[in-house]
Amino acid sequence: MNMPEEAVSKYAGSDARNPMLKKLGSQEWNKTRSRVRGAVANIARELVELYAARQQEQGYQYGPDTVWQREFEEMFPFEETEDQTAAIEATKADMESTRIMDRLICGDVGYGKTEIAIRAAFKAVQENKQVVILVPTTILAQQHYNTFVQRMKDFPVRIDLLCRFRTAAQQKKTLEDLRKGMVDILIGTHRVLSGDVVFKDLGLLVIDEEQRFGVAHKEKIKQLKKNVDVLTLTATPIPRTLHMSLVGIRDMSVLEEPPLDRVPIQPYVMEYDEEMVREAISRELARGGQVFYVYNRVNNIVDITNRIAALVPEASVAFAHGQMKERELEQIMYSFINGEIDVLVSTTIIETGMDISNVNTMIIHDADQMGLSQLYQLRGRVGRTNRTAYAFLMYRRNKMLKEVAEKRLHAIREFTELGSGVKIAMRDLEIRGAGNLLGAEQHGHMEAVGYDLYCKMLSEAVKEARGLKTEEDFETAVDLCLDAYIPPAYIPNESQKLDIYKRIAGIENGEEAEDMLEELLDRFGEPPRSVQNLLAVAELKALAHRAYITEIKQTGEVIRITLYEKARLEAEGIPALLGQYGNDLNFKLENSPYFLLKFRPSKARKNSVLDRARGFAEALCRYVQE
Repeated sequence: MNMPEEAVSKYAGSDARNPMLKKLGSQEWNKTRSRVRGAVANIARELVELYAARQQEQGYQYGPDTVWQREFEEMFPFEETEDQTAAIEATKADMESTRIMDRLICGDVGYGKTEIAIRAAFKAVQENKQVVILVPTTILAQQHYNTFVQRMKDFPVRIDLLCRFRTAAQQKKTLEDLRKGMVDILIGTHRVLSGDVVFKDLGLLVIDEEQRFGVAHKEKIKQLKKNVDVLTLTATPIPRTLHMSLVGIRDMSVLEEPPLDRVPIQPYVMEYDEEMVREAISRELARGGQVFYVYNRVNNIVDITNRIAALVPEASVAFAHGQMKERELEQIMYSFINGEIDVLVSTTIIETGMDISNVNTMIIHDADQMGLSQLYQLRGRVGRTNRTAYAFLMYRRNKMLKEVAEKRLHAIREFTELGSGVKIAMRDLEIRGAGNLLGAEQHGHMEAVGYDLYCKMLSEAVKEARGLKTEEDFETAVDLCLDAYIPPAYIPNESQKLDIYKRIAGIENGEEAEDMLEELLDRFGEPPRSVQNLLAVAELKALAHRAYITEIKQTGEVIRITLYEKARLEAEGIPALLGQYGNDLNFKLENSPYFLLKFRPSKARKNSVLDRARGFAEALCRYVQE
């Protein structure tokens, strides 16, 4: 039974096309891997140099918390979750160090990310540093402005807003005062990235929902970041951001714990049904709530609005989209926030940051046309209170869904529990690929070997570029004459079966094998002998890898055990082993040294070959150099 890691490693590319198949261990596959490894080493070096430059630069070192800071934090009207407290402490520790902060706060909508930013901003302002809050939409800028003003109203902090809701005269005054240092906190859209925005002494940059900014904006953000502390807030990190966090380049705080009394959102994925739309709206209005109806096409949004108004005549229905005049859009949004509008038919401009606790039903038209992160963000606009919220994800009747759309909708249905933003982002990676880390050329490399293997290579390359010791790169194969597989009768579902194969292949010790066995017992019942063998082989493979064994291969009554050419083993171990096994063991010193171990099959014990190989690997492990 030969089980190289890539044989069961999940392939994920950016589209639904089948990958080009190559035989494992073949010259072509090895060439592909080497090419990708070389490209990955270059990208890792660039990334690490980029971030190392930030790390080495001396940042401003803030002092410990003041009496004001403590007083300000005590005025927070809610109880902090443990995750939130840990993220706040980590952020303040970053600010109090000499290192330039670059922290990603990843938390589901309504989990208190804004409060972390507010406390960091307050800390910066106390030392006469200016703060800029960068947000993707005008509505969100207004909302943040209201929140910040409300939280800091008892303290002498000047907060200003720079977005299209402000007149030219107001903007001019703000810019002038900002340059003089009279504005402490500036909240705005990409307008704050313009050349005429000059800070007197900028100390902290807060970026909300980074994934919503385009490439050009990101370049300007990069310039702004050079020597200021950066705090990035996101509910569903773009794969690129998430990826960088996972490979150890950026610091990351994850808020997984829901606020007290929060109830999970109930999602329904279904074909479009007018009667269901009417019932959902009526039910929400009956309990005094409001409804979001997401329709992402501007050209006939008016028709849809009229249709809903006819369906539910007792409701006040209005529409909103990004092409409306600023004042008109502002007016509608305020009316909705104030409860004057019952149903708001809107494009995805509501996707980010809209915080209206009275909206607890959402209907998404043509949900199959939207990305997973987008669906998750939209769904997160409801359920911000202790009231049960509903999200209806609808697609056209009798429409054959594309495979990718089906996967997205399935994932949304699957992740109903709170705090799934990170998991959603992970699934998004699997469905549409990781995107390009530093340019389009990387995309082809990821396609060539699949996302999982690409990530593994990148992670190793980053460690090497940072001067960290990496594990030796070799694979261990186990080929024994025994049945080791999952029969269809035990797990009929192919997708589940592949998932279990992948997880068994990832087993690293006996404890993980035990956990896997328990799960199999719990989910599928008593595993047959072939599945037990599969678990034993996976455990043996992990043990053999630790002993620098590249292959365990059985031929008749002999087991050939090949060592890795750069094996870090104590030399005295080999004579000791030869002495222990006597005539049953031979050692051949070639390019790849190997042992020949005899075994005598026993009818009483069917797994004697497994036991024999395992016993030898355990004995060899004792001579591994630390």
